[in-house]
Amino acid sequence: MKKVLIANRGEIALRVMKTLKRMGIKTVAVYAEADRKSPHVIYADEAVFIGASPSSESYLRGDKILEAARKTGADAIHPGYGFLSENPDFAEEVEKAGIVFIGPTAAAMRIMGSKLAAKDCVKHYNIPMVPGIDHAITDIAEAKKVADNIGYPILIKASAGGGGKGMRVVEKSADFEEQMNRAVSEAVSAFGDGSVFIEKFVDSPRHIEIQVLADKHNNTVYLFERECSIQRRHQKVIEEAPSSILTQEKRIEMGEAAVKVAQSCGYIGAGTVEFLMDSNLNFYFLEMNTRLQVEHPVTEFITGLDLVEQQIRVARDEKLAFSQNDLSIHGHAIELRVCAEDPYENFLPSIGTLDTYSLPNGDGIRVDDGFTQGMEIPIFYDPLIAKLIVHGKDRMDAISKMKEAIAAFHIEGIATTLPFGTFVMNNNAFITGKFNTHFIQQYFTPEKLNEENKAHSLPIAKIALYAWLKEQSKPTIVKHTSTNWKSRLN
Repeated sequence: MKKVLIANRGEIALRVMKTLKRMGIKTVAVYAEADRKSPHVIYADEAVFIGASPSSESYLRGDKILEAARKTGADAIHPGYGFLSENPDFAEEVEKAGIVFIGPTAAAMRIMGSKLAAKDCVKHYNIPMVPGIDHAITDIAEAKKVADNIGYPILIKASAGGGGKGMRVVEKSADFEEQMNRAVSEAVSAFGDGSVFIEKFVDSPRHIEIQVLADKHNNTVYLFERECSIQRRHQKVIEEAPSSILTQEKRIEMGEAAVKVAQSCGYIGAGTVEFLMDSNLNFYFLEMNTRLQVEHPVTEFITGLDLVEQQIRVARDEKLAFSQNDLSIHGHAIELRVCAEDPYENFLPSIGTLDTYSLPNGDGIRVDDGFTQGMEIPIFYDPLIAKLIVHGKDRMDAISKMKEAIAAFHIEGIATTLPFGTFVMNNNAFITGKFNTHFIQQYFTPEKLNEENKAHSLPIAKIALYAWLKEQSKPTIVKHTSTNWKSRLN
C-alpha cells in the first residue's frame, strides 16, 4: 500500500492523513468547492476537486471518488466516517476497481447496516437483546397489538435508522397510531426505507459501546468500552473511556459479547458494538457501527494504540500484533465534540467565521480539527469543528484537565458547545457518574448554563479586580525625560 485516497473531509480526513504520512504512505485528498482552502487539502500530497459544495454532488458521489483514485494511482481508499463509510455498494465498487477498501466487507456492512438483519444475525450467539420483535412491520393494527403485548412505554425504530431519525417513544396506547405514522414517514424521508420495528423502551439507559478490532486471520479483540450517554437529540456530545460504572467482570462480559457480534458477520477491521445498559447494569445489544467512530481518540488514549494504523495493517493482510491478554486500560480519557451550535439557544446551528481560533495544548491534551482561524463554517456539512480530547491518570484528573483545556480553547465569531462542556464537567451527576442518556433533559437548560457561567466567572472577576486595585495602589514613579522647556520660554 503506497498511496491512499481519503474519501472524506475536515478533521477525520486530516487525522487519517497524519497516520498515513507517519507510516510513509502517500495521501490523496478529495474536496468540494466549500473546502478548497481546507487544511486537509493543503496537508495532502495530492488533491482532487470532485464537485459542488452539497455532499450529494461531491462527497457522496462514489463515481467521482473512484475516478479520483484511478487518476492519482491510489491503491486504497479510507472512507473515514459518515458519507460513504457504511455504504456496501461503494465498498463493492472499490473492490471491483482493484482498489483496497480500508474497512469491513460489503456483506458485513449490509448485515449490520440493518438493525433487523443485525438482530437476526446475533440472536444465535446468546447476546442479550431488548424485548421486542425481530422483523419489520408496517400494518398499524398488527403493530399496535405487538406494542400492547410488550407493554408501554415502547420504542418504534427505523430499521435503517441512525442519529435518532425514524425513532419514536410511545408512552401509551392512545398515542401509538400517530407516532407510528410519523416514524415510518421520517424513515422513508431520511433513508428511503420505511421498515420499522418495535421494542421495549429501556428507561434511563446508559449508552455504552465496545471497540472491536479484527484481522483477516480469525483474530478478534475488544479494546474496552466508551461511555457515550451525554447526548442531545440522540447524538453524542461527550464521550469517555472507560465507563465509570463498569466492574471488571461486566467489562469482560460485554467485551466478549461484542467479539461474538463481530464474529457473527465475519467482521474485519475496526468497528463498534453499541449496547444499552439499564440501572441494574443489564446490557442489551443495540447495533454495530461498521466504521471508525468519531470518538475513537479516547480509546487510543487509554490503550496506546493508533486505530487508523491498525485499520491499515489489517487492510494489508497483517495479523494483529497483540492478543486480548496484551491489552489493558491506562488512565482515563474524555472527548468533547466542539460543534458550531449555540447551547444558550438549545443547540441551534451557529454559522459564521472563525474570527479567533486558538487551540489549547499541553501534556494529555489533543485536538483533532479541520479548521484554521479566518475560515468560514460551511452550512453543507456536520457542525463539528473540532474534537477536544484529554487524558488523565484517573477520571477526576481527566475532568480537571478538560476544564482547563476548554478554558484555553478560544473561539470567537460563532457560538460553540465549549460552554456546555464546562457545564457538564462541573455537574455533580456527571462527576459522580450518576447520569444517563437523559442528562440534558434532567439537568441542562440555557438558563442553568447562564447561572453556571455567572457562578464561575464571579471568583475570576474578583481576582482580576484585586490584581487591578493592587496595581493601582503602587506609588507612581515619574520617569525623567529631557525637554526643551527653556527654548519654549524664549
